[in-house]
Amino acid sequence: MKPRIFDPTRREVLAGFGASLGASVVGLTTGGAVPLPTAQVLLQARPATLALGPDQPATPIWELAAASHIGNVRLKRGDRCEVVFRNDLPVPIAPAWYGLDGTTVADPLAGRAPTAPGSTETSIISISNAGTLLANFRLFEDRLNQPARPLPIIAAETSPVTNDRDEVLLIEEWRMKPDGTARPPGRDATGSTPLYTLNGRTSFELSAAAGERLRLRFINGSQRSVLAIKLESHEVQVIALDGQPAEPFPARNGALVLAPGARADAFVDAAASAAFVLHDGKEARPIGRLAVSGKAERRASLPPSQPLPPNDLPEKLDLKGALRFDVAVGTTEAGWTRTANFSTASAPAFRTKVGRTVVLALKNPAPITTVFHLHGHHFRLLDRLDDGWKPYWLDTLALEPGQTQRIAFAATSQGRWLIESVVTDWTAPRLVRWYAVE
Repeated sequence: MKPRIFDPTRREVLAGFGASLGASVVGLTTGGAVPLPTAQVLLQARPATLALGPDQPATPIWELAAASHIGNVRLKRGDRCEVVFRNDLPVPIAPAWYGLDGTTVADPLAGRAPTAPGSTETSIISISNAGTLLANFRLFEDRLNQPARPLPIIAAETSPVTNDRDEVLLIEEWRMKPDGTARPPGRDATGSTPLYTLNGRTSFELSAAAGERLRLRFINGSQRSVLAIKLESHEVQVIALDGQPAEPFPARNGALVLAPGARADAFVDAAASAAFVLHDGKEARPIGRLAVSGKAERRASLPPSQPLPPNDLPEKLDLKGALRFDVAVGTTEAGWTRTANFSTASAPAFRTKVGRTVVLALKNPAPITTVFHLHGHHFRLLDRLDDGWKPYWLDTLALEPGQTQRIAFAATSQGRWLIESVVTDWTAPRLVRWYAVE
């Protein structure tokens, strides 16, 4: 007899989700001390296929999908979200949420063990900040037998934002072998060719009416490449970076440069049909199209772009009294390790007390661009003279070969938090360390 493969329908999945939610609500109401969830989401790790070209067969992939939502997961700031995670992959795994500050359950390597194959686990995640978030399996790359798709998660602001449409634009990077299958990151990619998709398509089209103000949430969901994306013939007004509001500013030449995992929200007033053009540092290629129809007709003109509501990050950082640490990124000699070998029994990169400002001098000794990601907190990129900072917050930063960049953050969230480092080479491993806020 052949073993039964678990392949639930959406109805079966949602039925199981409802049972889980009912059980948790009973437990919460009987205890009476814990607030009830205000939102629920069911996430599944599962095998899937993706057609990566008109003449290409569907290639097998793994994906993180939201069975309880149609399209991307949309929550709101302040939600207490019950997350039910079902692992239907053959390896232990768990999603990490990028851009969500102060939530230890979102750091699976530093927190509890990953979910076993065929198992379901429930957790509560507090949505502490509005913004464009990303959930993915990057912390478990060493276990992935197929390339895996991330899942955008949108946390809406609690006060209204003036725009007509809100669209996610997820850029993904693939390494295609001659047989039409895709190579997972961190593995030998000899003989493969790069391929990029926008929202899962090699030729994506976004329709809009003339005069519409679009909030476009650009996400570099690629695994290794720093990418630039441009919407031709339009002003792109940046309003948020890495999920945190920024003082609105125009993108230089209309192009956004994003490190792997980075996000940028922008307002675009649709004027005429135009191409989305992607540049990977080697060549530019059209990856999609904004199709604008009709004439710009509106009862009242849209106001200039206004800053998004703040997420209550500190207005000022105490640089004079800051704790300062040097961190060399991407070297095993400096204490970095592959994710499969990580343990919090290792020495932390640094320790700090709650409430202190931390300044990190990030040094890239490698002859190739290296990407740094900070979990648990967002940081400011300091000016070269260390006398101020850029007017935005980040959680991801690309460091050029031999470059040193200084960043600063307020250590507001107690716990053990990860830092990541990966060079922009498909075959390179993802490396991690941790830091303590006590």
